[in-house]
Amino acid sequence: MARQLLLASQQGITKAKMALTLKGWSQEGLATEADVSRQPVWKFLTGKPVEQSIFIKICSALGLNWEEIADIHQDAESKPSEQQQGSSTDIDALVQEVREKIKPSIEERCGTMRVLDMSQPIGLNDIYTNVNILEKITGRRRIEIADLMQGCDPENFDRFGLSRVTQKRVPGLEVVNRHSKLMVLGKPGAGKTTFLKYLAMQCISGKFQANQLPVFITLKDFAETREQPDLLEFIKYLFADCGVADTEIGEILQQGRALILLDGLDEVREKDSKQILKQIKNFSCQYPNNPFVITCRIAAQEYTFEKFTDVEIADVEVADFDDEQIQTFVNRWFQAKESELAERFIQQLNSNLPIKELAASPLLLTLLCLAFEESGNFSANRSELYKEGLDTLLKKWDAKRGIERDKVYKNLSIQRKEDLLSKIALITFEKGDYFFKQKAAEQYIIDYIYNLPDANPDVEALQLDSETVLRSIEAQHGLLVERAKGIYSFSHLTFHEYFTAREIVFGTQPLEKRLQNLVNHIAEKRWREVFLLAVGMSPSADLLLQLMKKQIDVLIADDEKLQQFLMWVSQKSVSAEVLYKPAAVRAFYLAFALDCNIYEMTLDTRLAHCLSRDLTSDFGDFLNSNSDRNPFSDLALDYLLLCELRLARNHALSGSGASKYALEPELKRSLKQLQETLKDQQPNPIKDTKRYRLWWEYDGQAWTEQFTDLMIKYRNIGHDWQLNKQQEEILEQYYNANLLLVECLNSDCYVSREVRQEIEDTLLLPIAEIEQRKIGLM
Repeated sequence: MARQLLLASQQGITKAKMALTLKGWSQEGLATEADVSRQPVWKFLTGKPVEQSIFIKICSALGLNWEEIADIHQDAESKPSEQQQGSSTDIDALVQEVREKIKPSIEERCGTMRVLDMSQPIGLNDIYTNVNILEKITGRRRIEIADLMQGCDPENFDRFGLSRVTQKRVPGLEVVNRHSKLMVLGKPGAGKTTFLKYLAMQCISGKFQANQLPVFITLKDFAETREQPDLLEFIKYLFADCGVADTEIGEILQQGRALILLDGLDEVREKDSKQILKQIKNFSCQYPNNPFVITCRIAAQEYTFEKFTDVEIADVEVADFDDEQIQTFVNRWFQAKESELAERFIQQLNSNLPIKELAASPLLLTLLCLAFEESGNFSANRSELYKEGLDTLLKKWDAKRGIERDKVYKNLSIQRKEDLLSKIALITFEKGDYFFKQKAAEQYIIDYIYNLPDANPDVEALQLDSETVLRSIEAQHGLLVERAKGIYSFSHLTFHEYFTAREIVFGTQPLEKRLQNLVNHIAEKRWREVFLLAVGMSPSADLLLQLMKKQIDVLIADDEKLQQFLMWVSQKSVSAEVLYKPAAVRAFYLAFALDCNIYEMTLDTRLAHCLSRDLTSDFGDFLNSNSDRNPFSDLALDYLLLCELRLARNHALSGSGASKYALEPELKRSLKQLQETLKDQQPNPIKDTKRYRLWWEYDGQAWTEQFTDLMIKYRNIGHDWQLNKQQEEILEQYYNANLLLVECLNSDCYVSREVRQEIEDTLLLPIAEIEQRKIGLM
């Protein structure tokens, strides 16, 4: 026997909705009160047939007479079934008709983007760069810190090795096609909203799932709508102005022909989240055949949906964009702005690896483009640029979109958060802990919040607070991220370095102690960026630069041979007749001597270039001219002679001779005689290899020694310093440390004229000469 079905009349539906409003219930609430499931309540309110017993229960819960609500003039059993209705309706035609109606609305809501301080919106299609997805959540991997550090060489520091992606990246559209229920996770600013808008635009334009109806909903707006309608009513409201009938929406949903795009689950206020979660779950159960895509920040809270597949925008290990995506984004950005800055932007980005690391995040890349657009360059003071990026993550990103997140750690202001992150950064960076255990991070947080005025001294309460703070920093700001199960790091090494420098400059210990702790790391490559940032953010960099200079001199102060070497550098540079900075000339001769001790002479002019760009430019112009006469200075002449000597020492005695250079008469005469001797005695190394080898063994080395003696006697170059491996390593550290010091001097830092001059005057000098100069100044 068939079950008795009833359906509500239009007048009855109106009465029922009024009663629902008066009671302040949602459809979920009505289902609970009537002790029925959610689906028959929806059918009841939309005029669909419902079992008589359930129909009566719903009316009773609303305080209505079911006989007055039912459509007694319509035999529900004689009506076609829902399946028959669907089959009798040309659903394809309906979908296309409704798509045309809502197209202007979708284009208006999803066709542009405007973030941060953009003066005007920019077209989504003008700027959009394809998103890649990691189908396995990296923060849920069960691996160890050693696995994360694999491939990172502490001795040869590679910042990008710390965030290398090993997991396969899959194009975003492909993933959406593959899964009917999708949770897209990502850090703040990873591009989740932009991706969802792109899906809506691709769908409505017929380029992606053209047989579906895109329904884009900002969950924050939905949650804060007055009278809190259910999700179905909200969708009807969105499309009401487009001329779409409620029945059309219902039919499309019933047939599974809508693409439901729900953006920003994490942006829903905490007090609304439970209700919104129920709404989404019920809606997805009520219309199970429609594909769903939901976006949410990683670690915002544990959102679990049955039959939903959690995926993550590719931003956990290397942030979102690879080099190709960065290039695409930048080109499109500046093309859309009718600017020709794209090429210069990429050039400068590639020469600034810490800045390039930030560019992997779409949000921070947008910030970089905005900043570059104003000045045509990146800020000379990188600490200011990074601070702007941190302000964006800590304050502006949510504020610009009107998001008010509940402060789960109310005692921590922005200043307190930065202080906490700074302490964590310094402790972990000093240990070389780029990745650290969750328990360790929580202990650092406990140590900090314990001293706050309103802190609860109870051990268990502190532990709970530390867990909350850690999760909140990750969810709200994305500055700490879970790289694997229970293992955290800063989202970018650049931010790790920034907060480390901040603690050194503004920490609570005595200033000189903080700075001395930093300069103790002067020879370690991984601390380079921390030095540059600390100098840039210091109100006055005098003390730090002086301590750096002192520590650099200490590196080789106790090595007698290296001190003799520096004495030669000083004497040789003084004898050179050039009009450049003495320190720059010393840097050149230091490079000459170092490079001549290796098989391939690759002159390292970085330090000299930092000290005098004119000198390196003139030197390069001369070498590129291929001139072998009238060298422009003693520097060029010594370089060319050293090249000849290097060739001789490597058995390449061509006999071309250094005598062709403009030399003093006696040296030129001696070299000419030596050259003629070589031509008379040297066998052809190609035609008579055996005789050449014998000649070299007995006479060639002696010829080279004569050549060397002439260079030392007349030019004071070509010394064989016979440095051991340890001395060579120390000298390399000394060179790199001086290079760092000069780079700090040249950065956008405040340093007094006196300190700057003192450092440049004593750069690359032996200790004895530095002491003599100090005595002379006293």
